[in-house]
Amino acid sequence: MQIIIGADHGGYKLKEYLKKQISGLEDIGAYSEQKQDDYSDIAKKAAKIIQKNKNKRAILICGTGTGMCIEANRFKGVRAVLVYDQYSAVMSRKDNDANIICLRGRKFDRTKAKKLVKLWLKQEFSGKARHKRRIRKLDR
Repeated sequence: MQIIIGADHGGYKLKEYLKKQISGLEDIGAYSEQKQDDYSDIAKKAAKIIQKNKNKRAILICGTGTGMCIEANRFKGVRAVLVYDQYSAVMSRKDNDANIICLRGRKFDRTKAKKLVKLWLKQEFSGKARHKRRIRKLDR
C-alpha cells in the first residue's frame, strides 16, 4: 500500500516527525513552514491522488485537522476522518473504509499521533454488507 502525507504550516512539524518514524511515506507538501500554505491546496492534491488510485491512503495534517478533513471529503470516493483516539482510528477503517486520516498538528502529542497512524494503517475494512451499502450512499 502506498501512503502519501501532506500538511500545511500548522501541521508541518508533525508531518516531518512522522516521515522519520514511518518509512515509505510520499510527501506531497508543504515543504516548509510558511503561513501562506493553505490546507485546502494540500487536501485537494491528496484527494485527487486517492481518487485516481484506490490502493493509496493519505495522512493529512493541519492545525486542527478539521480543515483538511472538510476539504478532502468534497471529492467523490474520498472518505477522510479526523482521528483523535484509538477507537476512532480503528472504527474509521473497519466500518467506514476511510482512506484519509486527518490529524491536528497543534496541541497534540506527536507520539500519540504516530501510534494512531500506525494503528489506522494496519486496520482492514470489515467488508460487511451494511457498511458497503452505507459507503455507496456517500458517493451518490
